[in-house]
Amino acid sequence: MQEVEFLRARLKNKIASLSPLSGTNALVQYQGKNTFSTINGIGREYLQTTNSKIAEGRNFKDEEFLHYAKVCIIGKRIQKELYSHNNPLGSFLKIGSFTCEVVGILKEKGQGAMGQDQDDLVLVPLKTFNMQINSNASLHNIKRIFVSLKDGEDSSKIVEEIIELLKEIRKIRKNQKSPFEVMDTKEVLQTISSTTKTMTIFITAIAGISLLVGGIGIMNIMLVSVTERTKEIGIRIAIGATRSEVMLQFLIESIVLSFLGGLIGILLSFGATYGLISFFKMSFIYDYKVALFALAFCVLIGIIFGFLPARKASKLNPIEALRYE
Repeated sequence: MQEVEFLRARLKNKIASLSPLSGTNALVQYQGKNTFSTINGIGREYLQTTNSKIAEGRNFKDEEFLHYAKVCIIGKRIQKELYSHNNPLGSFLKIGSFTCEVVGILKEKGQGAMGQDQDDLVLVPLKTFNMQINSNASLHNIKRIFVSLKDGEDSSKIVEEIIELLKEIRKIRKNQKSPFEVMDTKEVLQTISSTTKTMTIFITAIAGISLLVGGIGIMNIMLVSVTERTKEIGIRIAIGATRSEVMLQFLIESIVLSFLGGLIGILLSFGATYGLISFFKMSFIYDYKVALFALAFCVLIGIIFGFLPARKASKLNPIEALRYE
């Protein structure tokens, strides 16, 4: 905590907020239901620093941070798993052997940048955490310090400044290895973005090959269909069907074939994804626009690869087609 106040004093003109945090994992129980969750002991400015908001209830009061108050704020995941349709506010939640009153519910945030569920947590005041939940540690023990910068500040420069300040207060020499790590979320997001772009290119290449193979498959099926139905095509042309009508017929068949293949693929992928999401207890967001775009692309594939067989059918000589066995 001495380091927290030291950083707060030296960086006061550059930071918007700063909050200490200490955390652990523990069994959380309410009326016979239980789940294993993340328990965080937090400082006054935690919600502001981490851009978290209260959906229902309230934040901790100043006196609750000072006097080991037995209060807690829960994430949406805890509410769903332990309370179902009941209102958690005012209830008493058991964390290990410690019981606290639920005074607030956090607004849902979903999955974090590192893949963690940001709604699967319980917040308690830091002093209460160190006294009641993490009692083996010092009352002033913390694991992390969250820092939020003011608009316009260069995060890379502030990171270097924080490193130097921590080395100064810990009396670490320049050639000594630092017993701490300073992580800039901006750099993490850039790394994730770069990885995502690489994965997107890789998956796009696989999808492109799949579409090419699928398109060639559709074209071959339609060519076989034209060959097997040569006499039928000849009869249609002979009794008055125009070549454009014959061509349209086979194009429609190709489009329907491609569309149905895409629809089956979407349904299978939806089912598989929903099953995995449910198993790993992650948030599931389905964008129907993506599915519609995929189906539209299937129609386009049907048109492109069905054009050659349809053209071949429309160019058949009716007399030769009628003689075909």
